[in-house]
Amino acid sequence: MIADRHPRHARTILSVLAMLGAGLLLSGTASAQTLEKVKARGNVVCGVNPDLQGFSMHDAQGSWSGFDVDFCRALAAAIFNNPGKVQYVPLGTTDRLQALQSDKIDVLSRNTTWTFAREASLKLNFAAVTYYDGQGFLTRRSANATSALELDNASVCVQKGTTSELNFADFFRTNNLKYQVVALDGLDELLKVYDQGKCTVLTSDTSQLFAARLRLDAPDDHVVLPDIISKEPLGPFVRFGDDQWLGIVKWTHFAMVNAEELGVSSKTIDEALKSNKPDVKRLVGIDGNYGEQMGLTNDWAVRIIRHVGNYGEVFERNVGTGTKLAIPRGINSLWTNGGIQYAPPIR
Repeated sequence: MIADRHPRHARTILSVLAMLGAGLLLSGTASAQTLEKVKARGNVVCGVNPDLQGFSMHDAQGSWSGFDVDFCRALAAAIFNNPGKVQYVPLGTTDRLQALQSDKIDVLSRNTTWTFAREASLKLNFAAVTYYDGQGFLTRRSANATSALELDNASVCVQKGTTSELNFADFFRTNNLKYQVVALDGLDELLKVYDQGKCTVLTSDTSQLFAARLRLDAPDDHVVLPDIISKEPLGPFVRFGDDQWLGIVKWTHFAMVNAEELGVSSKTIDEALKSNKPDVKRLVGIDGNYGEQMGLTNDWAVRIIRHVGNYGEVFERNVGTGTKLAIPRGINSLWTNGGIQYAPPIR
């Protein structure tokens, strides 16, 4: 009918539909682009922090370890059944997001906060909150401060190019506190300046402050104040336009969280493979083809748990109360234990 009465309109509509169809085909091709590239290359290229104790560190032999590093290892385990198939790219705060945008890395697993602008304007996708953090303050114990509200007239060391700059300024202005800013690019330089007494306070994500304190000349002379002044959801970023890769990255985290909730760990994974519980059977790939739906094998979660562990194992091994950082689980506990770590079900 449209073709008979409005031939010009019909041609326009058909042309638009053809373009949409082509776009869908292109988008289907793009959806597998990163995974195919990773498989062809033989490793995952992962952007990480150059040196943040407990989260991303490397030794003299070049071996990497840490909470964020273990996420990279989990991705490699899911894809290759080998957590060692990762190329680590150390990135600072000023070049971390650009490295992802310019295709230099496949995923950014570095203490980076999920914000509106980083998704909307930078065209990056945040995959999942692997660590719920918040900004705090490190100061000298001799200052006898028990709260950030006592930091009037402080000189504040802060790292350039981070959300910390705006957060602390907002906090000080809101509470009518005067301050001076000492803003520097690198964390090493910032710590040196703070340790030399050229600023009275160091502000950053609390997790980073716990790590930074251990690098000072006299760690016990400094204290992390209890105040949390911001929401800092941290986790991996990927580029826009690759839904398959986004799914693999976020479900890697969700599998580790679900595993902890179900009591499946690196020590009990063989027992889990014999389980009759429906949720466990889906997690380990005995029931359903969830791995194949993402372009992986159906035992993808088994690979992660066997080689890297569940979420709780990764947390405790790298930053938990048994480590030098001694960070309590807090809100990073499972939702069943009073925290807010929560994963969608595999079904």
